[in-house]
Amino acid sequence: MSTLEERFARALHSTTRVWRLALDRRLKDLGLSQAGWMTIAIVAKAEAPLSQIELAQRVGVEGSTMVAMVDRLVKSGLLERQPSPSDRRVRFVVLTEPGNQTYARVKAEADAFRMEVMAGVDADALRVAAELLEHIEQVVSAAV
Repeated sequence: MSTLEERFARALHSTTRVWRLALDRRLKDLGLSQAGWMTIAIVAKAEAPLSQIELAQRVGVEGSTMVAMVDRLVKSGLLERQPSPSDRRVRFVVLTEPGNQTYARVKAEADAFRMEVMAGVDADALRVAAELLEHIEQVVSAAV
């Protein structure tokens, strides 16, 4: 018999996986992998330009994996690398205009998907769930 905590962890993992897969299916016509559109979304939402190392950390991949991803997105014209004004060794990753247009499509699809999924969810239950997940995220982030 599993504990409530195990049930929650399994549901969290499973929901995250099926959410990403469903959104990935909706974004298939963009010709981007899940990692590609997630990378574009993270760059677009960043408050300041991100280095490749910062971007890898936010996506949750190794630096070498991110270098290959950024290389592909640069080659496709969606991202570009810009030198840091303060450190010659650092390159910032920023969206190009086509990258911004792609992000607008990603965001529109993600927003529509989220609204469809959440349409029948009670607002109070959603608030409690969001607060719980935010708390767990803080605890886990502090532990690593």
